[in-house]
Amino acid sequence: MLQNGKWSGEWHPYQKSDNTGRFVRQVSSFRNWITPDGSSGPEGQEALKAEAGRFHLYVNYICPWAGRTLIAHKLKKLDEIVSVSVLEPIMSGEGWRFGDFPGCTGADPEIGASYMHQIYTAADPVFTGRASVPVLWDCDRQTIVNNESADILRIFDTAFEAITGEAPSLRPSSKDAEIQGLNQSLYDRLNNGVYRAGFAQSQKAYDEAVEDVFAMLDELEDRLSDGRSFLTGDSIVESDIRLFVTLVRFDPAYEGLFKCNLKTIREYPMLSSYLKRLFQMPAFADVTRIDHIKAGYYSVKALNPSGIVPAGPDLSYLQEAD
Repeated sequence: MLQNGKWSGEWHPYQKSDNTGRFVRQVSSFRNWITPDGSSGPEGQEALKAEAGRFHLYVNYICPWAGRTLIAHKLKKLDEIVSVSVLEPIMSGEGWRFGDFPGCTGADPEIGASYMHQIYTAADPVFTGRASVPVLWDCDRQTIVNNESADILRIFDTAFEAITGEAPSLRPSSKDAEIQGLNQSLYDRLNNGVYRAGFAQSQKAYDEAVEDVFAMLDELEDRLSDGRSFLTGDSIVESDIRLFVTLVRFDPAYEGLFKCNLKTIREYPMLSSYLKRLFQMPAFADVTRIDHIKAGYYSVKALNPSGIVPAGPDLSYLQEAD
């Protein structure tokens, strides 16, 4: 992580824990917004006007939070509007690196950075914290707009519609309360729940996390059992993106490496069919690289000291025709 703008290789691999060993996630630091006309964002946040070619997205394919933004980027047809850099999946001694791992985009086109932490210090020379992805960058002002995936997902959904003509919203007003409730449950119990299990520092913290993860999966299985195609009905909403990024990583990484091994996703008939349905859509499949996911997660030495990447699981069912 960065300490007052200086790189430190001493970041503890389990990040922060509370006094019971529970995993504590870092809070995002850059929270400015982009709106169609440059008017202020939620809660009066500073906002920039949406413009084609002005903004750049930094991601990698291992990170589920970055995956959220990539899917929204595809669904909202932003390929020609917001450019993208894909970093390597294996964290180096200086964090996320620009490189030539298959599927990455190579050199940084904005400031010639070699590592993601250099993007952060370009925006704030005395930044303290983890140099995480995703990051939404302002090419004109040469600074970070936002590094919170939930915000970036919403920005992509709402800010550029006048340019792209892409609608409807991933968070329609008629479903706002339902989506908001779903998002919170998904994050607390599943999206972050798998990390709470994988990085737990006590048996109690692990047991609590695993109970949450599988209780949430059971509830989702029941929710989908009425024949609906997606979480809130027959159209994709923000919550589907949030769920997909965890489900598609579950069997390749979380089930084994994070000890979430009571069941696999394939053992849930409704959830596995739902995952397959989303995976066969280009906006989801095109930004999902299982090779990056496995290479990245299994390179975490605190969890997998040997660095050996498992051969499985077999995920070919996701591409099979019904």
